Amino acid sequence: MRNEFNTLIGSQNEAKAVEFLMAEGFRIVEQNYYARKLGEIDIIAMQDGVLHFVEVKSAQADFDPIYNFTPSKQRKVINSSYYYMKEKGLDMVFSIDLIVIRWGEIEFLENVTL
Repeated sequence: MRNEFNTLIGSQNEAKAVEFLMAEGFRIVEQNYYARKLGEIDIIAMQDGVLHFVEVKSAQADFDPIYNFTPSKQRKVINSSYYYMKEKGLDMVFSIDLIVIRWGEIEFLENVTL
């Protein structure tokens, strides 16, 4: 039951993140892209010729979800991003971004890597 609740909350927060990005002028390219054996990218978006790989982190409790974007998770997102670029035959500028949703507020952090 708890896992289903977390999945529902996660989906709702990803939808909020998509709305936010679209309002900021991003074009959503893909959602929930899964790279075999590497991991998932929550949102892939384009703006001004830059491809953005966006991880969404949120929490309902009194915990800052930014701490869930661990170095291990960052490596997975980076590796999945490279896999996506290779799979699609893309050679372009890209950014690893993070959207943190805390108590209903959205913070967008661009180009956040190790």
